Amino acid sequence: MLRSALIVLSLLAFPATALANQCPALMAEIDAALPNAQLSEEDRAKVMELRARGEQEHQAGNHAASEATLAEAKVLLGM
Repeated sequence: MLRSALIVLSLLAFPATALANQCPALMAEIDAALPNAQLSEEDRAKVMELRARGEQEHQAGNHAASEATLAEAKVLLGM
């Protein structure tokens, strides 16, 4: 019984872990695209702000918000 409960808990925790790993990949994509992006200074500043906010949200454990913020930055970059 205890073994079954541990397996169920492990399976439930797996999606949260998978999402947590997606944030750094999104940040890396933004970091790679930003130097070559043809953006206005205003848009570049906005992307950098969104990138920083996404990292803060990730570090705070709010991965859904982080992904949404980083996705917004990717849209501005044309990704």
